[in-house]
Amino acid sequence: MASFQLSGQNNDSLSYEDSRKEPLDSSQLHSVSRATWLSTLLPGAGQAYNGKYWKMPIIYGGIGACAYFAIDNHRLYRQYLDAFLIRADSSGVDQYQGIYSDRQLVELQNIYRDWRDLSLIIGAAIWALNVVDAHVDAHLFYYNVNEDLSFNLEPRIIPMGNFSAVGIGLKINLDP
Repeated sequence: MASFQLSGQNNDSLSYEDSRKEPLDSSQLHSVSRATWLSTLLPGAGQAYNGKYWKMPIIYGGIGACAYFAIDNHRLYRQYLDAFLIRADSSGVDQYQGIYSDRQLVELQNIYRDWRDLSLIIGAAIWALNVVDAHVDAHLFYYNVNEDLSFNLEPRIIPMGNFSAVGIGLKINLDP
């Protein structure tokens, strides 16, 4: 019979309250709702409020790329749609005469409309992830996240009622 034990810190180690870097007074409190609303209204503003400036170019790059592809795909969609409408109207010769058939023009319209819509959906997802990231970072603003973490596996004797079992204990030390 194998047994595993997961144990946290000892009672004499750092407590939850001690691991937080609290502000000196209530006027210095970091607001979770402010970070969330800032990021909702202006992408990257919540990250700036949280002090995570390095995330802003990633957000703007992602949203900018999606906007570029949405505009470009919409331009091509309109171009093929206009060519098809000129053919359907029999009012003149379009620029794709002899290159694409009517069916191919419709297919190209569908392709570029789908790609435009996909670009808009991905851009909205990046915007939403930006808001979620700012919200989570604001919640974790006061938590001590240092590099001094340890992980130890050691054999243990685990009492189980009237008898004991031998197992492996996992000890995670989160002391600063």
